[in-house]
Amino acid sequence: LKVEAGATSRALGRRYHLPATVADSLTALRTVRELVLDLQADAYLLASADKMHWGRDTVRVQVYVGEQFRWAYLRNGNLGDGLLTRAGYREKFFRRAPWRPADWAALQERILTEAENQGYPFATVGLDSVRLEGRDIAGRVVLKRGPAVAFDSIEVIGTSKTKKRFLTKYLQIFPGAPYSQQRLDAAAVLLRQLPYVRLRAEPEVRFARGRARVYLLLDERSSNQFDAIVGLLPNPGTGGGFQFTGDVNINLRNLRGGGKQIGLQWRKVDAATQSLDANYLHPNFFGTPLEVGTTFNLYKQSGNYLTIRPRVQVTYPTARAGRLTFFAEQLSSRLLLDSLAYTQVSTALPPYVDSETNSYGLAYSRINLDDLFFPHRGLFVTVQGGAGTKTIRRNASISEALYSNVNLRTTQYSFSARAERYWALGRQSVVLARLRGEGLFNQQYFLNDLFRLGGLNSLRGFSENQFYTNAYGVGTVEFRQFTGPEGYVFLFVDQAVLQAYQSDLTLSRSLDQPTGLGTGISFRT
Repeated sequence: LKVEAGATSRALGRRYHLPATVADSLTALRTVRELVLDLQADAYLLASADKMHWGRDTVRVQVYVGEQFRWAYLRNGNLGDGLLTRAGYREKFFRRAPWRPADWAALQERILTEAENQGYPFATVGLDSVRLEGRDIAGRVVLKRGPAVAFDSIEVIGTSKTKKRFLTKYLQIFPGAPYSQQRLDAAAVLLRQLPYVRLRAEPEVRFARGRARVYLLLDERSSNQFDAIVGLLPNPGTGGGFQFTGDVNINLRNLRGGGKQIGLQWRKVDAATQSLDANYLHPNFFGTPLEVGTTFNLYKQSGNYLTIRPRVQVTYPTARAGRLTFFAEQLSSRLLLDSLAYTQVSTALPPYVDSETNSYGLAYSRINLDDLFFPHRGLFVTVQGGAGTKTIRRNASISEALYSNVNLRTTQYSFSARAERYWALGRQSVVLARLRGEGLFNQQYFLNDLFRLGGLNSLRGFSENQFYTNAYGVGTVEFRQFTGPEGYVFLFVDQAVLQAYQSDLTLSRSLDQPTGLGTGISFRT
């Protein structure tokens, strides 16, 4: 393939990466056509392939390049300065700059997007007062707004019991507000983040008499949870008798159709430890998109310590950028041994201490899953970072001299991250890859500060809370074979990397790498 364009032939070949050889005549025609289109896109508007001479093994093409057209100027016709600024228009960008069709089309698209989001979904944009002097093009950008349109109301079609009042605030689609295509596009993304509704199809909109009514095709989805396992164990104390053990989970979502959520979990898997978790979520706080939530965690290790952890958080959910959360929490821990036991401590502090940590931080999450509970494809990412002040409080029953080598007030940092990716292998098979980890950074650690790892919710294949560590990472690969829409059997491998602390705060080894293998079944009733 040989292209002849006068003195610019060689430069043309280098700039547009023309191949010296092509496989066949069809490829040659396609290459020449792409060259002409590239020239026109680069402001050589009159470029053309004038002649093609076919030889035995060579095709010669005579290309007319012509002059590169440019903007003399592009001025504001009837658009407001604010709209043009938001659309990215600057007059200096269009003065003596090459007249590339793609740049003009992109500006048109941005102006139309701004108009669609300000109540003018039928707007059109074009050039007016066009002047052509040689290769210079001048004109004014003009917007024909068309009729103004406002949102009318939201209509729910389906079995969902979610109130329209909540959906109106959650989606920020208020009656009488200017129509916004951006809010309509975001509606489907936001609705898929709600665990108690199922979106049957994309939202629809109908225009009539300057109003836009939005139809949401939503079905109710069972999302409430109540399960309990309760048992009796002999009391290891000298008094005999029995004590309760068990695992109780209660999760109530979309209370009274208003999107509120409340949860409670109590666990006591052995005689020594028990935990209590509670949470509450209030969406659309005072009519805003903000979600206000609170959580409470209690962990008790009998005879050693009691830790409570209240937390308050404010979340701003968005369709495109994910969910951004600001939180404040307090971690308070106190010893439970009687004073007589502490008076016998004379050489070093026990592995547990009385302490209080106040911290603040930010969290970010992004959900792009086809289903919140039983995903087949998509990505989920969440990261969190916090910083605060940890204060160690002296215990009156422990000798004050033992605190002499301990910093009673330190700065503490924490970090956590989790990423999950799902791949669908056919209609019923799914592969999950997950990475997650946490880190706690301070000058000194005690056992009641550390993360507890092990069990079904953290590291499968090991006893509950078997490992104490200040930092860990867990990688998971899991294969799921679905037996129905909401049930599957699975095989998994969990691989952890951590530094495990013993009960006396010594490290078991420089690095632990526990591995968990197993299989299971998950289904909804």
